[in-house]
Amino acid sequence: MADTDRTDRDAKGQLFDQLDDIHAGMLGVIGSGQHYQPMAPYMDRDAGQIWFITSRETDLAHAANVGADAHFNVTGKDHDYHACLKGTLRPVVNPAKLDEVWSRVAAAFFDGGKDDPNILLLCLDLQDAAIWSSTGSGVVFALEILRANLSETHRPDIGTHRVVSWDKAA
Repeated sequence: MADTDRTDRDAKGQLFDQLDDIHAGMLGVIGSGQHYQPMAPYMDRDAGQIWFITSRETDLAHAANVGADAHFNVTGKDHDYHACLKGTLRPVVNPAKLDEVWSRVAAAFFDGGKDDPNILLLCLDLQDAAIWSSTGSGVVFALEILRANLSETHRPDIGTHRVVSWDKAA
């Protein structure tokens, strides 16, 4: 269950913890006209970056060829946490980072393993993220909806919304 109090206190920390618990989110390049694609995130909390492993042959890799504005959308495993992260997506050749983020899941997609010539790392340098966390309690949700329907002034209080940013100049 999403901790709405933590969203207010420590939105970035909570965001990265939520990303640790998911297998994939939807990544897309803004303005490319392409559909968003499911991608597994690998976080670098300190740098404010999310890394992805893809093939050089994908539409996503071509759209990010020189760096592009992108969104990465995620839903928490309990479906009570949602975030849309925005940043610059760029291709990176970095064997040390590939070693760091390599996994059995990635290995399943590349016949040549880490040495496959089609492997490409994509780095999303985070700019900001919009976060919504809501109560996981069906009872609280139902009561808030009932109260809102019985009152002209009551709005349901079922969660919180925050926007966080990464200042790369600091």
